[in-house]
Amino acid sequence: MPAVPPQADPRPEPCPGAGPRPDARREPCPGARRRTPRRRAYAAVALLALSLAALAALCLAQPNVLVDVLVYRAEGRAVLDGTDLYGFTVTEWELPATYPPFAALLFVPTAWPPLPVVQALFAAGNAVLLAWLVHLSLRLAGRRAGPAALVTATALGVWLEPVFQTFVFGQINLALACLVLWDLTRPDGARGKGLAIGVAAGIKLTPAIFAVYLLLTGRVRAGLTALAGFAGTAAVGAAVLPGASADFWTRRLFETGRVGKAWIVDNQSLQGLAARLLHTPEPGPWWAVPAAAAGLLGLWLARRAHARGQAAWGVLITAGTALLVSPISWSHHWVWCVPLLAVLAASRRRWPVYAVAAVFTARTLWLVPHSGDLDLHLPWWQQPLASPYPLLALALTGYAARRLRGGRRPAPVQTSAPAPAPAPPGGREREREGERP
Repeated sequence: MPAVPPQADPRPEPCPGAGPRPDARREPCPGARRRTPRRRAYAAVALLALSLAALAALCLAQPNVLVDVLVYRAEGRAVLDGTDLYGFTVTEWELPATYPPFAALLFVPTAWPPLPVVQALFAAGNAVLLAWLVHLSLRLAGRRAGPAALVTATALGVWLEPVFQTFVFGQINLALACLVLWDLTRPDGARGKGLAIGVAAGIKLTPAIFAVYLLLTGRVRAGLTALAGFAGTAAVGAAVLPGASADFWTRRLFETGRVGKAWIVDNQSLQGLAARLLHTPEPGPWWAVPAAAAGLLGLWLARRAHARGQAAWGVLITAGTALLVSPISWSHHWVWCVPLLAVLAASRRRWPVYAVAAVFTARTLWLVPHSGDLDLHLPWWQQPLASPYPLLALALTGYAARRLRGGRRPAPVQTSAPAPAPAPPGGREREREGERP
């Protein structure tokens, strides 16, 4: 009978220097357990460094980069010099100031350092803000992630088209999204809840829709605080810049053409979609009526989602509604794709995450002809490629309406202080699956 070879002991080797323990199960060395998370952290940091280096290289290769910083800097200089805040234009595209006077006061510090320093600070600040937005998005989804996962998500998030464009133009979209999301993910009884939303609306008007959302969902105190914060920013602007404030609130606010052409592919709002679809720069009621309907439906769905324990989807529906109904929503305004992906990732299904991530990384709007007025002459089959974000938002709105129509109350999604998911054997973190509407 042939000899049976001895089988290897499947138990882990004891730590070096440990004495024999014949009557106990051998445990792996604690240092070995710490090695894997450390390696993951090193890999995540390396990925982030590589991602930011590639981003910097692409930005430096472009002739015009961080051009919106030039506008902010000019606004700050106009405040310091006492010149007309809304009478200047900068760059070859003749970009004017379009924000309320309160924003110009915040931009004053950008007028002091040399321009390259300001641009570098904007780029670094947006990198930090992206990491914070990822953290807040996970909190909105009721999930926590370790440092390695957070850094990895930040490195990958850079390449979402709205985030990438925010870096390239030197925009403030990430800062505004962080202000709003930080406020909304605080407990409802938190002191001053709503104030950050009001300040964000004072910088750029669109976040004011979240004050309406708070009021509609019964959080009257927070909603009134947001409105008071917004009124406070307007009062500060009027006190320091009375002439500019009168000019903005009585005239410039209604000149949407100052922001840019509504029909170009850069504009991913319902107005841009309608203009390109109808081949006209002025879609008129053909976009105004659908926008009004989308606004009412979106706010109703957001209220219903909150009432049914789906606060995260209430926030996302409100954000999508604001982007749809705004006359102009440049592609870099859609940085709310970050919390959307986080909430989708917390669900049981994985394919929606991959599909939405593909939409926001494919950059199909830049693949269609868009020089000159070619945006207005796209054939029918190029229309979905030219308007991916509003079409996705409409699809998600319809999906939410269908899921929220039934009588079953879904399990709630936490919006603050989520508990960490239990770690399975081996020490690897595994996120608990959640529900979505």
